[in-house]
Amino acid sequence: MLDVIEASECEEMWCLGDLVGYGADPDACVELARRHAAICLAGNHDMGVRGDLPLEQFSRGAALAARWTQETITTETREYLNGLEPVLLDEQVGLYHASPRDPIWEYVLSALQAELCLDDQSHRVCLIGHSHVALSFGRLPGEPASGQTRSGGEELDLEQGEWLVNPGSVGQPRDGDPRAAWLELDLDAASAVYHRVDYDIDGAAAAIRAARLPDSLAERLSYGQ
Repeated sequence: MLDVIEASECEEMWCLGDLVGYGADPDACVELARRHAAICLAGNHDMGVRGDLPLEQFSRGAALAARWTQETITTETREYLNGLEPVLLDEQVGLYHASPRDPIWEYVLSALQAELCLDDQSHRVCLIGHSHVALSFGRLPGEPASGQTRSGGEELDLEQGEWLVNPGSVGQPRDGDPRAAWLELDLDAASAVYHRVDYDIDGAAAAIRAARLPDSLAERLSYGQ
């Protein structure tokens, strides 16, 4: 996927968090983010691994993976994760791991949730992650928020109104499309394009099984769930 991004006209790569937590290559993932991402946020799984969140708040599979990650990662990986925050408000758009109301835990999947977040956010356009679902919610003046899931190739015109935009997930997407998801954002044109890219799902699943992590974490990759 990095080759695809490098071949695009993008000037920077941003990551909205959860570098570690489910997969079997946490050090490699963090190293790629460290080398290529101009901005990187902390996700709830990153914060769980570094000890900021009780693992009892996670699902059984996620907690087991987090404990394995804690025992596996290098000192350099841990130090990088320790320097990340779940929100960044210094750019033209707001960046949150989860949502403007709750940067760590809220899954924004409904128009009502989007409405409440749009009321709360300080930027006209915000990028959110956490749900692993590629989607967007928009609100024009005087109208309620509305939105939908997004497929690869779909374009957004962000010039008018307020927006919450989720690029989807590179790892473990949950919208039925197993391919890695990313978003090409043009700040000057106020537009965005959703992209999906094939990756080695079988290899990722095999690594999860070789690490003796829960088999469900490997199985779900093929289904985009």
